[in-house]
Amino acid sequence: MKIAIAADHGGFELKGVIIKHLEEKGFEVINLGTDTPDSVDYSDFAEKCASEVLDGNVAFGIVVCGTGIGISIAANKINGIRCALCHSPETAALAKQHNNANIISLGGRTTSDEMALKIVDAFMEAEFEGGRHQRRVDKIMALETK
Repeated sequence: MKIAIAADHGGFELKGVIIKHLEEKGFEVINLGTDTPDSVDYSDFAEKCASEVLDGNVAFGIVVCGTGIGISIAANKINGIRCALCHSPETAALAKQHNNANIISLGGRTTSDEMALKIVDAFMEAEFEGGRHQRRVDKIMALETK
């Protein structure tokens, strides 16, 4: 399984921790940057990750900025993306199970390394439940045309 990951300067350190964790588990990770603490715009990295997801190059994406808020807002501006800012393994699992999220967002300044890895693992282990949730996801996607 391939996973895309991107971060701005506020998330690049946590991104490195997540990449190492995923590669140790045998996953192929596409690192979309940034790899320095130099200031960059999170919207550029949200777009890179979203493009990989929408092109079908990866199973899902992970984006990280200082709080996870800005980069998740940017990702969600792109048609077809359902990016969920996750603060716990429970929210990550529900993001997939109920909302069929295709990108998760984390805060590099607000999420510990240990919690981030638990969140990523919970998201990866969860499956979209469909059923009544599919109707809601369809309605979310219909909003993109307004």
